Amino acid sequence: MTPRMPALSLAAVPGRRAQALELAVEIERRGFSGIYCPSFGDAMGLCLSIAHATTHIEFGTSIQPIYLQHPIALATSASYLHEVAQGRFRLGIGVTHGPVVKRLGVETGKPLSDMREYVGTMRLAAEQMGGLPPVVLATLRDKMVGLAVEVGDGAVWANASRSRMAHSLALLPADRPAGDYWIGNMIPTVIDDDLAAARARNRKTLQGYVALPNYRNYWIEAGYEAEMAAVIAGLDARDGEAGLAAMSDRWLDDCTLSGPVGRVREGIEAWFDAGVTAPIVVPSSTSGGQAKAFSELFEAFA
Repeated sequence: MTPRMPALSLAAVPGRRAQALELAVEIERRGFSGIYCPSFGDAMGLCLSIAHATTHIEFGTSIQPIYLQHPIALATSASYLHEVAQGRFRLGIGVTHGPVVKRLGVETGKPLSDMREYVGTMRLAAEQMGGLPPVVLATLRDKMVGLAVEVGDGAVWANASRSRMAHSLALLPADRPAGDYWIGNMIPTVIDDDLAAARARNRKTLQGYVALPNYRNYWIEAGYEAEMAAVIAGLDARDGEAGLAAMSDRWLDDCTLSGPVGRVREGIEAWFDAGVTAPIVVPSSTSGGQAKAFSELFEAFA
């Protein structure tokens, strides 16, 4: 059976934005299934450039935080992208996390009500603009999954536990047509023959996420109570090394991909088999930055 190709996460790193576009063209040429842009470095700006630089690959934001832009302004930009990309663009949006919102100095309500109102305002505004692209909600725990079903055209996770996906996807309507609801998950990925080194790099990637209460609560629900208790103890003691040590291999392998090429490719297939429409590889390297990580990934799927 021909291996299924994942989508890739691509950021517009300041000072290297032109190189990001070159990578987008190469990602399309190599047959990957999509390009999804995180909020870092202007996801909407990068998507607009990708619309003009590529011809057939699907792409989108994953995600655009709703508190950074008025819903009518985002609807205007998204409608334009939807038209010029001829239906290839998906708009992934999310509420972001409490500490991030606090740093922005934004006054917010409850995440679920804010998101419901934001999507509703966008849809009304877009009626005069030619319509919206598919709207994908950033989800993690059950209530936001439910809202994604209610108001969205898809759902995207970041750092989800594969063992928890059956529970999460069971919340989607059982009678939905096959392929009618897009499901993505952003997966931190490190390719290295040294499994321990690859895992260590992914632990560094997830170090910031375990500091977020909503993520810890999600992973507790996924069955990692002991790991999250140890993480909290490390945070309370301001002991970063203890926090890293608390991230067990069992937990790490459930939400990331690490190790030699064959192991990573098997892991991607497992994510497809778990019901994820688009496993989105978020590449890192043990020996370099974004360019090196993509070089290793391209070689793995040559």
